[in-house]
Amino acid sequence: MIEVICNDRLGKKVRVKCDPDDTIGDFKKLVAAQIGTSAEKIVLKKWYNTFKDHITLADYEIGNGTSLEM
Repeated sequence: MIEVICNDRLGKKVRVKCDPDDTIGDFKKLVAAQIGTSAEKIVLKKWYNTFKDHITLADYEIGNGTSLEM
């Protein structure tokens, strides 16, 4: 289990526990459940890279304590 931090740029940070083998789409569903929005509206980024739903967190080298932007 790893813990990933999601920042929505409005000051709200969400900590989500997940597995490194989860896809970005699965991770979006976990984030959506915590913030109360639909997973289709969430776009995850790191700097200028937008993450695609079918690739795993491990493939993007997202590990414990990694911070992502929404």
